[in-house]
Amino acid sequence: MPSALITGITGQDGLYLGELLAAKGYEVFGLIRGQDNPKYDLVREIIPGVRLLKSDVTDPASLIRCVERAAPSEVYNLAAISFVPYSWENPALTSDVTGKGVLNVLEALRFWAGEDLHRVRFYQASSSEMFGRVQQVPQTESTLLWPRSPYGVAKVYGHYLTINYRESYGLHASSGILFNHESPRRGPEFVTRKVTRAAARIALGLQKSLALGNLEAERDWGFAGDFVKAMWMMLQQDEPQDYVIATGRSHSVRQLLDVAFAEVGIDDWSPYVEQRPELVRLAEVDHLVGDPSKARANLGWEPEVGFEELIAMMVKADLERERQTPVGSQLGVF
Repeated sequence: MPSALITGITGQDGLYLGELLAAKGYEVFGLIRGQDNPKYDLVREIIPGVRLLKSDVTDPASLIRCVERAAPSEVYNLAAISFVPYSWENPALTSDVTGKGVLNVLEALRFWAGEDLHRVRFYQASSSEMFGRVQQVPQTESTLLWPRSPYGVAKVYGHYLTINYRESYGLHASSGILFNHESPRRGPEFVTRKVTRAAARIALGLQKSLALGNLEAERDWGFAGDFVKAMWMMLQQDEPQDYVIATGRSHSVRQLLDVAFAEVGIDDWSPYVEQRPELVRLAEVDHLVGDPSKARANLGWEPEVGFEELIAMMVKADLERERQTPVGSQLGVF
């Protein structure tokens, strides 16, 4: 039975990846932070047979213990502080977790495997935010990296570390440069869930308005369930490489609003949406849209869920959640 260790297993991608690997017959280990992590039961419910290990990517000693316990054939490093605005509020912590955390995981693998490093394969979750002030549209694996946030800078550090360990130690290490990917499991602080949740609540009479920043920002949005398949495919290749994982199509926040509100029968969302300058990024990224040609050619990977289907899926899930939420815990304005 192959075994996989997933850092960041409590996040959107970790849950989808854990499900996928369990279905493929893997013994799945997941790192979880804290003694009383509120997502402990959720992870065990979603991923059959998962074995959860208490650790933190900022603690090298605990990582070594967990790697020794799991003895994994594959390691997926998904741990990160991934909300870009928060990286401006706490850049030091973002650097420690999202950047230096990659080093700690790589070193734990090197310490554990020693001269037998070929027995483990490593996946690093890189990000389209590394492109930042984009120098090429669409972006490919060779596009110059120009990050525009502490999060993006930290991701660049982890990305190049992964390349360095591949070239220096012969580690089978691949990075997936993932463009924005969403799902009903996306955190409510991200703009897609912020919009789909607001559309659901406004339609149900539970919320009056929605505050947003830049409505013209464009992103290449795909489905997280599709993207984790690409992660697994990368580690099944004979040669480790880096891949852009994207849909190849971009949409604006305005288009996101159009689709989400249409799903609840509201044709004109403008009376409900307020633009606030303080919600605009300190340094906005430019036109993010990825070219997944290499992943298509080498991995045989294709996104299966389109943008409109994805947003409709998320709105329906939020409608169901809100209908099941006790009235006393609901707020009127967000």
